[in-house]
Amino acid sequence: MTPKDSGHTGRFLRTTGQHATIEPDPLVKGSFILSIGGAEQSHVNLAAPEEIFYEYLRRIGHIVDLASASGEPVRALHLGAGALTLARYIQATRPGSEQYAVELERELLDFVLRELPMPQGSRLTTIIGDARDALAELPAEARFDVVILDIFSGPEAPAHIACRDFYEEAAAQLTPDGVLIVNVGDEPALTLVRSQVAALRLAMQDVAAFAETGMFAGRYPGNIILAGTRKPWPSEWTAELLARGPHPATVLHGVDLDRISG
Repeated sequence: MTPKDSGHTGRFLRTTGQHATIEPDPLVKGSFILSIGGAEQSHVNLAAPEEIFYEYLRRIGHIVDLASASGEPVRALHLGAGALTLARYIQATRPGSEQYAVELERELLDFVLRELPMPQGSRLTTIIGDARDALAELPAEARFDVVILDIFSGPEAPAHIACRDFYEEAAAQLTPDGVLIVNVGDEPALTLVRSQVAALRLAMQDVAAFAETGMFAGRYPGNIILAGTRKPWPSEWTAELLARGPHPATVLHGVDLDRISG
């Protein structure tokens, strides 16, 4: 599949007042880069959507892999759509999955779907609006195997989302075996990570953190993936995530997670 034109196109985003562009990646054939305000935001490999370029998204993909039997369709909710990289990954690895994507920027989602269409046969419902408000718009009977929150891009996180109440509302949308996955982009002090670990622990039965090993030492800014479950965290998941990488990788759970829990 190829985009409808060269990819060197842009769109003004009214909500943030920034400009979005999609351009071919010169290093990875069949891939495209979404930039917002001049900063790279997403990477999409249309030729091989099961291959994820960004390390933090690969880590999220590995957790999704463990959430249900390999290849089995899942119901997934994406809060923060970006270029739909993870939605494409789930469609490629779990054909027949039913997915919902929530995005605050209407122009962004329209732009992405026009330039980089989802694969034929995808079952994707899009919702424009605030992530927390969107939970109330979902079908009353909707329950998800995975809920993925990917909207935190630094210490200035939306207070109405970065809190226990929001996580409890998101957890209510999960199946009993479902997983709530939160990408937290943070500075070396890990202030946001600590607050979100603490909030998640109040909303979920169990929580684990997965990242490049150096992130937990607070040496540089980056991403830490938090995963909340409604049942005890399976120890085999830790072993599997460490084996899959990207390396070097660390998974903190239980007492090991206490040192970044607020």
